[in-house]
Amino acid sequence: MNRWLLPEDIADVLPAQARKVETLRRAILDLYQSYGYELVAPPILEFLDSLLTGTGSDLNLQTFKLVDQLSGRTLGLRADITPQVARIDAHLLNRAGVTRLCYAGSVAQALTPVGGSSREQLQLGAEIYGCANGEADFEAITLLLKTLDLAGLKKVYLDLSHAGILTGILEGQQLDKESIETLYGLLQSKDRPRLKHWATCLPAKVAEALLALTELNGPCAEVMANAKKVLPKHAAVDQALADLERVVSAASKSLSGVELSIDLADLRGYQYHSGVMFAAYVDGLPQPIARGGRYDQVGKAFGRSRPATGFSLDLLTLAGLSPLNSRKLAVLAPWIDDAGLNQVIADLRNRGEVVIQVLPGEVLEAAEYECDRELVKQGNSWELKKK
Repeated sequence: MNRWLLPEDIADVLPAQARKVETLRRAILDLYQSYGYELVAPPILEFLDSLLTGTGSDLNLQTFKLVDQLSGRTLGLRADITPQVARIDAHLLNRAGVTRLCYAGSVAQALTPVGGSSREQLQLGAEIYGCANGEADFEAITLLLKTLDLAGLKKVYLDLSHAGILTGILEGQQLDKESIETLYGLLQSKDRPRLKHWATCLPAKVAEALLALTELNGPCAEVMANAKKVLPKHAAVDQALADLERVVSAASKSLSGVELSIDLADLRGYQYHSGVMFAAYVDGLPQPIARGGRYDQVGKAFGRSRPATGFSLDLLTLAGLSPLNSRKLAVLAPWIDDAGLNQVIADLRNRGEVVIQVLPGEVLEAAEYECDRELVKQGNSWELKKK
């Protein structure tokens, strides 16, 4: 076996792309800081029971597991940073008011995500803790759209859903974990024939409501009107529809360049989320570029109930789609022992310029840089000239 081969769906990030990723990371984290978000950096390894607290079985299947030689306990290599940030808010910061946190770090997944091409991601996200109001959901959506705009992705399709609708429909039904997983899969795929057959064990009104979810997708006004007609009257369902109406109203007034829609069967992460959910799509990518929503129950699982909402995305995917030019302009300089030249180079670098001194016999190969100027000696001084 060639020793330089990597595991399946694991890849190196080469210079030009790495520069683009890092430039975006810095700009996006600066954007989050301008909104008052504080940066945290959780460890890549944790005890498995802590890492999976408050999450669904999907995350368990995606988590690499190993034994800690010091404690003998099972460790997990994180597949998602969000639960770690919830733990930090609940137990380390332990604040009573609203807390805004952001992060950027590597995650690894045991299986390649559906529609994805890599098992390693650079996950970037922002979370708001301590606010149960719809304003927090809207801030998270606004920040996500600004993130995509900063990366040069101007046309965004935002799909909304709500975990409370399924909660209301299924109230009183004693379904085990396996049955919930099956239902979740059928709703995601909108497989009406199999869903109809599966739901024969449920009361007729519940089965009808589940089937209705598979058709409640499309333009917001149309879906909301139909949902009010066909979904059962239930406090959780009514509250969910009211939450969605508020988000749609706020987004319609304040956000431009985004196409809004609703898909009430898009319940990915249903076991994890508890309220408004959203997925952002862009041209050129079949799966969502980012997902987010409310997850009030995760903090409770850590022993401290805290309202929470936020989003995350893969920065590597975002950089790959971004039309922004990642090449940086640079200055060429000769490699000679000249005090005047060394001073000019130092001054340029202090001003943020990239100066590449060409080694004797070197043929410069740097896809990351575009050398558009060079230092040329004119008399007794070194001058910057265009190439």
